[in-house]
Amino acid sequence: MLPDSVDATLKLLTGADYVADRGLATVIFLGLRMGRPLFLEGEAGVGKTEVAKVIARALDRRLVRLQCYEGLDVASAVYEWDYSRQMMEIRMAEAAGVTSREALAHDIFNERFLLRRPLMQALDFQEGAAPVLLIDELDRADEPFEAFLLEVLSDFQVTVPELGVFKAPSAPIVVITSNRTREIHDAVKRRCLYHWVDYPDAQRELEILRRKAPEAAADLGRQVVAFVQRLRTLDLFKNPGVAETIDWCNAMAALDQVVLDPQTVDDTLGALLKYQDDIARIRGPQAARILEEIRTADIPAS
Repeated sequence: MLPDSVDATLKLLTGADYVADRGLATVIFLGLRMGRPLFLEGEAGVGKTEVAKVIARALDRRLVRLQCYEGLDVASAVYEWDYSRQMMEIRMAEAAGVTSREALAHDIFNERFLLRRPLMQALDFQEGAAPVLLIDELDRADEPFEAFLLEVLSDFQVTVPELGVFKAPSAPIVVITSNRTREIHDAVKRRCLYHWVDYPDAQRELEILRRKAPEAAADLGRQVVAFVQRLRTLDLFKNPGVAETIDWCNAMAALDQVVLDPQTVDDTLGALLKYQDDIARIRGPQAARILEEIRTADIPAS
């Protein structure tokens, strides 16, 4: 059952251990209520992909994920023919004396030989509630693929020339994500409700840690959040996302740390920062200075 208000949406997300701000909860509610795709843009690691997973889990829907990449085409995203089985069918028909090209074409170009890829799986379902379709990191796909998506997002259907139109009996819940490595065409965005997913503030990030890193001591969690929040004010090549904050806090807990200290911070920066230039810049004196700062400007317990 879909939530009937923004507050109910917030409660639904929180119940699935996703700590959202009200702006994100509002756009999710509107997307569900209006049947519009969600277009979530933001830096890597801020929880865009997790939104689709949480919606699927909270609403007990099947999740269908299309991971985008350079060179993605219709055969990988929508459907392709099972050519090896078709060839076997042709040889068996020829052995049985069938020589009519029309008869062979009719036999091999039917749904028995159709391999459904994620987009068709999300549209061509026969029973139960419509699935959640996650089109992840659309900015990694080539621009021509966006043009193909327009039919899917407008009419929730795909066309197979040999068989006709496959139209969804009811619209799937669609979540599209982008890390903004390039701009997505306006024609795609116009069909969606847009939301920029930003880094969380300190209090919300601390609440995320309480849920995702429950083994960590309370003081450790507050110091980890304060340290990460300070890093995001620096001009790093890649700021740590929420996923990295969780990983780092869990790493500290696995080392039985209850507070941060300069040596352990230096030894574990690879769990938080993913570029050597950033690690080299922070390790040593800079990390020690940040630790000294957050001792006097720590995040209060809520």
